[in-house]
Amino acid sequence: MSSSGAAAGLGLLSAATWGGSDFAGGWGARRASTLLITASGQIVSLAGLLVICCVLRPALPGMSYLVNAAIGGFEGAIALAVFYRALAMGALGLTAALTGVVTALVPMTFELFHSGWPSAITMVGLAIGLAAIWLISHSPAKEGAATSRHALLLGASAGVGFGAQLILFKTAAAGGVLWALTAGRIAGVIAILLVVSVAPPKGPWRGFWIAGIVSGSLDTVGNLFYMLASQLGRLDVAAVICSLYPAGTILLAGIILRERPTKRQVAGMGLALAAVALLSA
Repeated sequence: MSSSGAAAGLGLLSAATWGGSDFAGGWGARRASTLLITASGQIVSLAGLLVICCVLRPALPGMSYLVNAAIGGFEGAIALAVFYRALAMGALGLTAALTGVVTALVPMTFELFHSGWPSAITMVGLAIGLAAIWLISHSPAKEGAATSRHALLLGASAGVGFGAQLILFKTAAAGGVLWALTAGRIAGVIAILLVVSVAPPKGPWRGFWIAGIVSGSLDTVGNLFYMLASQLGRLDVAAVICSLYPAGTILLAGIILRERPTKRQVAGMGLALAAVALLSA
């Protein structure tokens, strides 16, 4: 298998596990605070990573790799809190779609200046991938629902944060994936605990651990697959394929909760398959 094919495969695995993480978090959010689910997931997954580091004892990378991972973990956790705030303000479909596209556009722009233009077939695949992300993530607003400019601004800001995290994680992974995961998670735990302490969630502080553990574990595995994918090929290709993760959430919702995807989402999934085929060529 070519490196581009392997990168695309790992990107799909990342999208699938990230989609599963979002599904677990969304399912848990019906009963508990999303922030508490996120915090518990980050703490438990960090404990697991620390145990693995103690057992395997991988060589410690240079400080610059650890710093990049830590910055990515910290600002990514803040971006997640901003994203949740944007969703809470309404216009969920449009906000989520905007965040998804911006998330992919940030590393695409970075890679364009860093590595130059990709091949023509890759450019077509990236364009189709962006369209797929929009169609999968976006759902029409309910009748009477207003689109808040503030919500869209926060959603775009979260997308910039997520995109920057993808860039930083690719850079950090070059020094060792396991330490990059661990350093990023340590900083992420600090950030999310700061958010919880500054703006404590309303409602009961219970019923979030199971969803948090499942969501946090899958998120960590998704980060692992993304870092591996980003080391095998172009950053923009890995970022776009991994950003298709809402498809995994929708498929799980259909299988487990019997929630049927919209025609728009089905069309987006079809485009996603076409994009992956082109990007793995």
